[in-house]
Amino acid sequence: MYLTGYTKTARQRREKAALLLIRSLAGLVLTVLAAILVYILVCGLPTVNWSFLTSFPQNAMTSGGILPAIVGTFGLAVGSMAISLPLGFGAAIYLSDYAKPGHLVNAIRLGVSNLAGVPSVVFGLFGLSLFVTTFGFGRSLLSGCLTLGLLTLPTVTASAEEALRQTPLSFREAALALGANRWQAVRQVILPAALPGMLTGAILALGRAAGETAPIMLTAVTAYSPILPDSIFNEVMALSTHVYVLATNGNNILQTRPQQFGTSLVLLALVLSLSLVAVIIRAKLRRGRKW
Repeated sequence: MYLTGYTKTARQRREKAALLLIRSLAGLVLTVLAAILVYILVCGLPTVNWSFLTSFPQNAMTSGGILPAIVGTFGLAVGSMAISLPLGFGAAIYLSDYAKPGHLVNAIRLGVSNLAGVPSVVFGLFGLSLFVTTFGFGRSLLSGCLTLGLLTLPTVTASAEEALRQTPLSFREAALALGANRWQAVRQVILPAALPGMLTGAILALGRAAGETAPIMLTAVTAYSPILPDSIFNEVMALSTHVYVLATNGNNILQTRPQQFGTSLVLLALVLSLSLVAVIIRAKLRRGRKW
């Protein structure tokens, strides 16, 4: 009895110590994140006003606004999602409900997982070679959207397939038992149940697409544009590359520091806004579909 009580007490102490360590690490991560956000907010908020959001850069980008960069970032993010979501969801449906288990399917899944970890600059070089040069799209909004679509495709595919595979098997069996074919079961039963989880991966992909720099520098972005894009074959500005240009090029780096922080703050706000819209849509789809 004494040894059993001692062992139980020691185990409880270890559990408490492990819990304290986990909470401390989580608190450290949240503290660092909050410090970064607060610093950007404090430094960037004085710069952000209506004129800053609705005007063009002026005087070698040392003054003026960031309207072209906002429009370009929004176009690249939404365009990349328009490409990666249909392809990713379609691939996930095939892998989870149509493909026969075997070495080939396992190799495809492994390849998708590995592609998710490929550096973004590699996708940029691929897009430069294929879309800009081979297909002749040039440095344009279309080339950037296609490149970012391929960049986010592995994330969308992997998360969507996982959401589909977590749907209870009984859903499929019940639909097939009622006389539905496989596509009807997927479209009317499985997909609605898994869609909230599938959108989680889409939210992550959207945030990555909006914040990427290297791929669009090679395929879509110009340092300065005096007009807003009126075609998918126009070059665009983007918030992430605008910050990079202001912080690294020219002789006015210190003078443009307010614009750097203001642009960074707007980029964060844009990413959070797009993600919030996706989260709201996911919450509405999830409501009433708990199982």
